[in-house]
Amino acid sequence: MNPRLGLLKPYPFEKLRALLAGVTPPAGLAPVNLHIGEPQHPTPAFLKEALAANLGGLARYPLTKGLPELRGAIAAWLARRHGIPAPDAETQVLPVQGSREALFAIAQVLLDPAEHDALVVCPNPFYQIYEGAALLGGARPYFVNATRASGFAPDWSHVPEHVWKRTRLVFTCSPGNPTGRVMAMDEWERLFALSDRHGFTIVADECYGEIYFDEAAPPPGAMAAAHRLGREGFPRLVAMGSLSKRSNAPGLRSGFAAGDAEVLAKFQLYRTYHGSAMSNAVQLASAAAWQDEAHVAENRRLYREKFAAFHDLVHPALPLARPEAAFYYWADAGGDDEAFTRDLYAAANVTVLPGSYLSREAHGTNPGRGFVRIALVSTVAEAAEAGRRIAEFARARARAAVPHT
Repeated sequence: MNPRLGLLKPYPFEKLRALLAGVTPPAGLAPVNLHIGEPQHPTPAFLKEALAANLGGLARYPLTKGLPELRGAIAAWLARRHGIPAPDAETQVLPVQGSREALFAIAQVLLDPAEHDALVVCPNPFYQIYEGAALLGGARPYFVNATRASGFAPDWSHVPEHVWKRTRLVFTCSPGNPTGRVMAMDEWERLFALSDRHGFTIVADECYGEIYFDEAAPPPGAMAAAHRLGREGFPRLVAMGSLSKRSNAPGLRSGFAAGDAEVLAKFQLYRTYHGSAMSNAVQLASAAAWQDEAHVAENRRLYREKFAAFHDLVHPALPLARPEAAFYYWADAGGDDEAFTRDLYAAANVTVLPGSYLSREAHGTNPGRGFVRIALVSTVAEAAEAGRRIAEFARARARAAVPHT
């Protein structure tokens, strides 16, 4: 057995199940699940039709490199979306089976398991795959805290020089999970300069990049930042996107890796042995999805509507600040995040995720402690129902906290 499997921490949802075990919510209230970031808007009809129309592709083995139709559609989308010259579809774009699979797999390419002191730098809080990828790749994660004091920006400036010297991979997430924060240009400039100095690769997780609130101000991605800074060829940069959130198709398992051609060539080699080629039918349906923006704009409209409705119902009983992007509220629980989560479930049959489950104790603190992540992924009506219950719970909790005189 791989002894490094023993280093993996329990997944957040496993910890949540243990936390809620034995708690019985009110029988008269239907459950509302806001703990998991699984998009629940309907998958667009045209995407399902494109999948059905291409089922003949199941009769052929897919190529790891992917079909030219899909690689071309992704390259064209990247150019339109980020205002950059179209990446070379032959060498700078690679289809992947959802960003989760690719985020894990690329660490196995970039890390040398014989190098026992290698580090992978991650934001904290973070998507748990980053940590697992680092540990199973033979490295150790180094966490960069993102706190209220820093505006929920990872404090890259506090990473010591000796850490950067041992860093082989940096994971970024913008818009961020769970805070919804978008990385600023000065952060990219700092990370690119550090990459040039120390030779590490930046892997940019952009699976939330198409969920934002202002149609006139889409969040810039890593490739756009690199282009603005004159970094031709995207040296030591790989951006990853997905159709899961953008097109409400998490079950399609379809995304991309794009950027540095040399890194992607090694990634393609790894994936050839890994056996992770995407089905031809899925590839052709995915190409149709990347070529259409109307369904994505409608998706954002629904998120705007539900975020506004939820905020109006819940704030200020539970203080909320609208994120820059993504579909989470990162809410201050006003104390113990586990107790808040358990008590909310017991009182209102609403499930959220304790923020401490999404972060690690690092540099003397757990930056997720005291927060809860609220995933507004279902319908507007269900979000409003959850908002009413959470507001009632928060008000009752505040009343109970007031000492009697």
